[in-house]
Amino acid sequence: MSSGERDIDGRLFDEWPEKYDRWFESPIGALVKKYENELFLDLLQPRPGERILDVGCGTGVFTLNILTSGPRVTGLDISIPMLKRAEQKTEGYPFRSVAGDMSFLPFSDECFDKVVSMTALEFIANGRDAVADLFRVTRKGGVVVVTTLNSLSPWAARRKKAADKGHALFERMIFRSPDEMRAISPVKGFVKTAIHFQKDDDPKRATEIEIDGQRKGLDTGAFLAARWQKP
Repeated sequence: MSSGERDIDGRLFDEWPEKYDRWFESPIGALVKKYENELFLDLLQPRPGERILDVGCGTGVFTLNILTSGPRVTGLDISIPMLKRAEQKTEGYPFRSVAGDMSFLPFSDECFDKVVSMTALEFIANGRDAVADLFRVTRKGGVVVVTTLNSLSPWAARRKKAADKGHALFERMIFRSPDEMRAISPVKGFVKTAIHFQKDDDPKRATEIEIDGQRKGLDTGAFLAARWQKP
């Protein structure tokens, strides 16, 4: 990606804050939130006093769960309406919002203990450069966690169909596989997946499917999470 070129216009997300939050309040959306939270927090392991950067923080749905563990969090997002909602949710916590693009992080080298990016990489064409910049702002020995949408999941297939029909958001998405995520980082790490059930599954049945998928260690879950430690 050439200097100054953006993958996506932040205004594309400006009408989504309400829809985004409402999705996680639905029965199946609440299950998605539960299992995504469990996985990314297990990989991130936030601690009191740590400086954590949340890249693509959106409305703060997942940021709030980081903050409850006691770190100081800086949330970056390209959409101002998303950031304003995140500010409302995190009121009273040590949270600072920054408007910016994850392709050009406006931070100095090695200024965060840990960096997490939740489902934002799918809007970045040059994922390798974006992940390299996440490493740049992470201190030595720090942790980088990136989650994205898994190309091996039926969820991705459904969203590709919607993109073909002109869905403004989905047609901008880039889906990556577990192997592609392993190869996108300058250092060796590991990946896990969650959300093995489907959007239309009965919530009770969805829980059973998820437990079984995680027990088997399937790599086809819709939520793909990668963790690396900066040497």
